[in-house]
Amino acid sequence: MNFSELAWFKSSYSGQDGDDCVEIATCPQIVHVRDSKDKQGPRIDLSPAAWTAFLPYASRG
Repeated sequence: MNFSELAWFKSSYSGQDGDDCVEIATCPQIVHVRDSKDKQGPRIDLSPAAWTAFLPYASRG
């Protein structure tokens, strides 16, 4: 897969000051996740079900 063709977007909770940010790109069967400060770095690929299960934990503050 050519990751440069994916439409990546940052979390709505990300700051504009270069803070720690997460970007995701969605496809029908995969949610790609990466660090916005290291776009060429490692990524994790999750099923939509795994991403949905993770979201409540990510939103805890």
